[in-house]
Amino acid sequence: MSDGVIGGVPLTEGQWAGWAAWSDPHSDTFLQAIGRSYLRSDAPGRAQVALETRPSHRNRLDALHGGFIAAFADHAYFGALWAMGHVAQVNGVTVDLSMQYLGSGRVGSILLANVDLLRETGRLMFLRMLITQDGEPVAASSATIRKASTPR
Repeated sequence: MSDGVIGGVPLTEGQWAGWAAWSDPHSDTFLQAIGRSYLRSDAPGRAQVALETRPSHRNRLDALHGGFIAAFADHAYFGALWAMGHVAQVNGVTVDLSMQYLGSGRVGSILLANVDLLRETGRLMFLRMLITQDGEPVAASSATIRKASTPR
């Protein structure tokens, strides 16, 4: 479901109507390990990114793997920026990512990242998120994103 560009494809039917499905022009990137995500913005500087969890996301204790949750957080920041209208910044880079694990995630339930853009400067964006599952906190995160270079 890719049109050759990175970003969201609006959905009008089914469970995810009103959201956009993340689209990546490459079918063989690390994003395939994370899975399909869904994005929407509910207010300026705020967005949500949702992900359906699957068995490949678990650790040997049958909980969501911490490394997977961190990878989802990194991905969710860029999806959220797209949903907020900062489309060019999906080509930015993560400068700093901090994770705080608050609970154990489960396979099968949707992860929901609520993302806030805290501050934007000429070259940087500062964000935070809370990841929940069935209304319970799983992790919190903060990140600094370096904006994509502007073509000259």
